[in-house]
Amino acid sequence: MDEIDRAILRELQVDGRVPYAELGPKVGLSPSAARQRVQRLVDAKAVQVVGVTDPMTMGRQTMALLGLRVDGDPRAVADALSRHDEVVYAVLTAGSFDLFVEVVCDRPNDLLDFVNDAVRTVEGVVSVENFPYFAIHTHRFLWHT
Repeated sequence: MDEIDRAILRELQVDGRVPYAELGPKVGLSPSAARQRVQRLVDAKAVQVVGVTDPMTMGRQTMALLGLRVDGDPRAVADALSRHDEVVYAVLTAGSFDLFVEVVCDRPNDLLDFVNDAVRTVEGVVSVENFPYFAIHTHRFLWHT
């Protein structure tokens, strides 16, 4: 990844739908060269251009971070939970929790059902601590490139 690729990534982080006719000149390339560079980055899985939504504005009013303590391999638990549509992401961690799982549900009762019926029943889950969200304060996908 060279400086032009980094410049392209910076522009895409600001506006993932920027036309190549604008992107090219911003990064010192022709529009067709910019399109080729973006396609190369996508093909290499270095970048993925997606629409990011705020679940709360989309009607899903209950979000939480779940801290899980696991007996055994937390990857197996992460795999099992990641099969559920409610799971936004799962990360392996160290410290007092083995795994963090962010979940999005329609209503508080759905979160309760998910924790009791889907999370606690997974083999290896020892305990779950639930951190419900009141609001999303900051939500960014800008990494220094």
